[in-house]
Amino acid sequence: MRFRQVHLDFHTSGMIPGIGKGFSKEQFQKALILGHVDSITVFSKCHHGWAYHPSKANRIHPNLDFDLLGEMLEACREINVNAPVYISAGFDEKEVFDHPEWLNVSPDGQEKGTFTKAHYHLMCYNTGYLDVLEKQVEEVMKRYNPVGIFLDISNVRRCVCASCVKSMHQMGLNPDDDADILKHGEMVYKKYAERMEKAVRKYSSTATIFHNAGHIAHGRRDLAGYNTHLELESLPTGGWGYDHFPMSAAYARTVGMDFLGMTGKFHTTWGEFGGFKHPNALIYETGLSLACGAKISIGDQMHPSGEMNESTYRLIGKAYEQVEKKEKWLTDAKNVSDIAVLSCEAVLGGGRNSFGKDSNTGADRMLLEGKYLFDFVDEEADFTEYKLVILPDQILLCEGLTKKLTEYINAGGKVLLTGFSGLNMDRNGFMLDIGAEFDGINPVRPDYMVPDFDAVNGKTAYVMYAPGIKLKNAKGEVFAYRQDSYFNRTWEHFSSHQHTPNDVDSPLAPAAVINGSIAYIAWNVFEDYAVKGELIAREAVVYAIEKLMGNGKSAKTGNLPDRGVLTLQKTKEGQIVHLLYAHTTVRGKGIEVIEDAVPVRDVKVSIKAEKKPESVCLLPDEAEIPFEWKDGCAEFTVPEVLLHQMVLVK
Repeated sequence: MRFRQVHLDFHTSGMIPGIGKGFSKEQFQKALILGHVDSITVFSKCHHGWAYHPSKANRIHPNLDFDLLGEMLEACREINVNAPVYISAGFDEKEVFDHPEWLNVSPDGQEKGTFTKAHYHLMCYNTGYLDVLEKQVEEVMKRYNPVGIFLDISNVRRCVCASCVKSMHQMGLNPDDDADILKHGEMVYKKYAERMEKAVRKYSSTATIFHNAGHIAHGRRDLAGYNTHLELESLPTGGWGYDHFPMSAAYARTVGMDFLGMTGKFHTTWGEFGGFKHPNALIYETGLSLACGAKISIGDQMHPSGEMNESTYRLIGKAYEQVEKKEKWLTDAKNVSDIAVLSCEAVLGGGRNSFGKDSNTGADRMLLEGKYLFDFVDEEADFTEYKLVILPDQILLCEGLTKKLTEYINAGGKVLLTGFSGLNMDRNGFMLDIGAEFDGINPVRPDYMVPDFDAVNGKTAYVMYAPGIKLKNAKGEVFAYRQDSYFNRTWEHFSSHQHTPNDVDSPLAPAAVINGSIAYIAWNVFEDYAVKGELIAREAVVYAIEKLMGNGKSAKTGNLPDRGVLTLQKTKEGQIVHLLYAHTTVRGKGIEVIEDAVPVRDVKVSIKAEKKPESVCLLPDEAEIPFEWKDGCAEFTVPEVLLHQMVLVK
């Protein structure tokens, strides 16, 4: 796996003439050198279904008259650039009208009546299409022997096409039952993945294989296992935002596989011609990948003419020139994490749109802003590797998970639960001794938090939008209380513009408590933070974390702004601190961009070390800076952070 990769899209209509007429091997190589690129995913077959090389298993694009794929592969070999080959596995638009029986049919019939719309159609792997796809993969492997195969739009699908309904009946499954449809979809996907593996391994024992579904599902280690590595698709301006990749990487690095962070050169997202982001954005995004333990892939799209856009590769080169200088320090880097967040997606299932998504997002944002070192984990993770485990908002406890957490706590671990987390599966009692008893779900919405800790705006009543749990018989340290509003807002009972104020005469009730190694906050505070960004929710969580962890944090900084990122990695050279900061601005309607590189100066950092370091130096220049050794920590001040700064504590 190389650090500086490009993913080169080429989805080209059969109506466009002169395909590849501007391609030049020398110009292609010039662009890659200009971009400091050491690996590029080139294309055999696009979403439209065309091959970009002579083919018996497929049909070459009607307006291409030479082996474009072969020319790109030869160009890459000559300059020592890796070149995995892309094959669209889920879309094949040219086959749609010849074989409509191969189409995926969702349970709600969403494909019906859409043949006159400009969009790609999803194919079903439980049809003759899989035989065609297998032959296409085999042909590429036999003819070109590439270093890897990238199969796109490949995931577990719910399908009730004629072929799927027939096989479900044969298996005794009910095509009217969503659980059975999904069970069948899992079996179909397994068969697809096994056949793709066989097609590749028939010709190579070393080629990489990746099935891209746009998201690495938390908790689905079985699906991850069909790949040789992971590629985390996360284009900040394409709808993912700048918070998504750190959360995706925080789970991927626990699976034990090499992985890439995939962003794009585009101003928006895939399929954009003539769209460019500012170089500072790519410098930040590539630095963030390195900081999170990933190598990097930047998405591009070749023009139908086959000419590489040199402006694009000058843009990419400004980021990759810096990565090239940094990567030698990171070949064996492993991220250090103090905190494990038990992912709602992993426990509850359902992919990225699952129940609990906002709780995951809120936890990710709070921990990034608090400069904590964290992973997202599933139930298979070893909790004992972490100093604190957080269960955000939605994690109901079964006997098995309760036992695992109890053993972890008995071994000295700390646990933070919020909202419904910690309740039994019937939601009528706690499975752990949180220091208070369950007293029902509060029917009053909203209610108010009255903190008993030093909040920025003092000890007053703060509105809480997310659902709350009532407590009684508190015996631990109560650090926040609940106060109800006068009444719920209805057509006949409402007050003011938004919600009813707190009832100042109603009694305060315990709502956040610490009992030894366990802290509990009786609201879905992470969900609240993801949806509303409410400061008091984060303040309550930070208070609980600080009380539980004390001085146990492996690294900390006191003056990096909230949008700054701190990570820590261990390498054979020592420990590497990553500091990042970028000023983001909203352009247009909701596109978050980075343009200005705003320096942050005199950033104070402290990291734990087993012994006094020999030196502390800025990377990649290896310029030493002074440090102090105090209470088992190396303390130093980084003169300037401009987008991304690495520091080696040796």
